Amino acid sequence: MEMRKKIYYGWVIVAVAALGQFFSGPGQTFSISLFINAYIDKFGWSRTLLSSLYSFATLAAGLLLPFVGRKIDRIGYRKMIAIVPFLLALTGVWMGMVRTPAMIFLGFMFLRLFGQGSMSLIPSALVSQWFIRKRGLALSFMTLGMVASSAAFPQMNNWLLENYGIEQAWRFIALLLVVVMVPAGWLLVRDRPEAVGLLPDGETKPEMPEIPEGGEAVGEDHSEWTLGEAFRVRSFWLLLFCMTIPSMINTGMIFHLVSIMEEKGQPPVFAATILSSIAMVQLGMNFVAGYVVDKTKPNRLKALNYLVLAVGMLVILWGRSAGVLLLYAVFSAVFNAFDSVTTNVLWPGYFGRRHLGSIKSVAMTAMVLGSALGPLPFGVAYDLFQSYDQVILVMLAFPLLASIASFLATPPVRR
Repeated sequence: MEMRKKIYYGWVIVAVAALGQFFSGPGQTFSISLFINAYIDKFGWSRTLLSSLYSFATLAAGLLLPFVGRKIDRIGYRKMIAIVPFLLALTGVWMGMVRTPAMIFLGFMFLRLFGQGSMSLIPSALVSQWFIRKRGLALSFMTLGMVASSAAFPQMNNWLLENYGIEQAWRFIALLLVVVMVPAGWLLVRDRPEAVGLLPDGETKPEMPEIPEGGEAVGEDHSEWTLGEAFRVRSFWLLLFCMTIPSMINTGMIFHLVSIMEEKGQPPVFAATILSSIAMVQLGMNFVAGYVVDKTKPNRLKALNYLVLAVGMLVILWGRSAGVLLLYAVFSAVFNAFDSVTTNVLWPGYFGRRHLGSIKSVAMTAMVLGSALGPLPFGVAYDLFQSYDQVILVMLAFPLLASIASFLATPPVRR
């Protein structure tokens, strides 16, 4: 009881959630992309074939994510954060055994479903159960797990592939999931603070709802929305649109980043340098984002942040020297930090905690579907024009549209 007064258990939840974000890595593009050349070299498959399989597998995974959200609401976070990493580990073993395009399609689908989708959804929704007033700060700490993942998995995968090959690399990743993530989730996670006699943020008494300027009632945990109710408000659809844009653009660019850098006269290792630089800059920016988002209107902050994404794209479009291209890493890191924190704050802030699994699973579906749309246009554009400039120019319109959508996505009001 004395320990409860000194250390709020929600911070333990944040630590486990950060670990969960880290172990979403095997299903993220920054990790999977390291295996693509290895599969091409081993089986002689074309890059177009693997890009198409990856896109359609990601699309299928996105359509399955609402099922995961409903499961979270039904059986709880503790069970799901132990079950999903185990299923992701089995998928890793499968990826080491693939021999045909059909097998790798299934592998891609479950990597994206359990890794990119579920292991991003569960931790962020879990932290939102434990924090309200300090949610931005808590989520900024949680996202350090994703930053560490994006820094560690590319380097680790490259080393494993060079020294042990595809099969052993995937087996090692599967072993890490089973030995570290599964027991951590099962032993340490509790679904909600109320279940163990606590309140969100470690408060000793419930706080009254906060009414913003203008008298609109925000859905901040005092007004719980079901998924069906959320479907009927404009802000829900505007936020869904906002979820697809960065996922589409970033996945497309990262999937082809080695080729983009080669087009600009940079060696393949420079692409890895950019990814590592993004992770290092984002490490500090996460805390800035968490502090700022708790003190401003997150939808307006998100609207401004899409302009940062557009500037980063212009750097890739016009830059050629290593120094200029590294600026892309800076803009990308700033965007990623503020996008992640504002997104994770907006959903529970607008629609409450009770049905957050179902609601956020639909949001994650939009994100995953966006990532499915990214790689193929970039690949097709390069095949047609032998350049990525045209597709980047077209894609520049989307951050501007997302900025407008985010600005218009004001807190929902019950009618």
